[in-house]
Amino acid sequence: MDAPLLEADGLARRFGGVVALDGYGIRLRPRELVGLIGPNGAGKTTAFNLLTGVLAPTSGAISCAGTQLTGKGPESFAQAGIARTFQNIRLFPQLSVLQNAASGCTMRRGPGWLATVMGVPAARNAERDIDAFAHLQLERVGLADLADRKAGSLPYGHQRKLEIARALATEPKVLLLDEPAAGMNPSETAGLVAMLRELHATLDIGIVLVEHDMKLVMGLCQRIQVLDRGKLIAEGSPEEIRSNADVVTAYLGRRRSRAHA
Repeated sequence: MDAPLLEADGLARRFGGVVALDGYGIRLRPRELVGLIGPNGAGKTTAFNLLTGVLAPTSGAISCAGTQLTGKGPESFAQAGIARTFQNIRLFPQLSVLQNAASGCTMRRGPGWLATVMGVPAARNAERDIDAFAHLQLERVGLADLADRKAGSLPYGHQRKLEIARALATEPKVLLLDEPAAGMNPSETAGLVAMLRELHATLDIGIVLVEHDMKLVMGLCQRIQVLDRGKLIAEGSPEEIRSNADVVTAYLGRRRSRAHA
């Protein structure tokens, strides 16, 4: 069995007296696609922020492909191979689609500031390499024909895909997708699912996605984790999660209790 790409054990995060996450863990292997679900306020975004270095854990440990990352900043997580998208789109709207994708390449393929300032051939070669690699990521998400368009002019669903292309341009080992289908219409969601299936089948990476669209999660993910009130209450296949009594209670129990009060 392949060694885990992403390992987290006993992750906790407290904000004063509020426990946002308590004892969360994950082991993600190459070509594994895992869903992270839970009611609003369950701790999903906190988990993603810990797994990308945006927040430091109060306790627990995180590593990527053997590199210990606990307590380090987002740049160290990115260098180790962890990339993410955000629930709220964070593109450079005035730059072209290609330039947005290329911005993800510079961490591993940039020529360095000195070569760039001096304009040496190595810098020009690096720029050509970056453009070619960025264009490949656009092809993967179906946006290559729109490379010269301004990112801000794209339809919403295409902007979501561009964020994924930019994340892929960092050459990640692990890709974290924060509500990739948020705000999409059914047609856009179907296109997103098809694209993610293709990425999962062709790239040797691990993918974790937070998503509220249960049809998407159940149809796409191999394994699902469920958070409720900061704790991991269930983990298993879509079939196991669908029939798990604790999961049903987490999503429906409080509403049912009020209905029978």
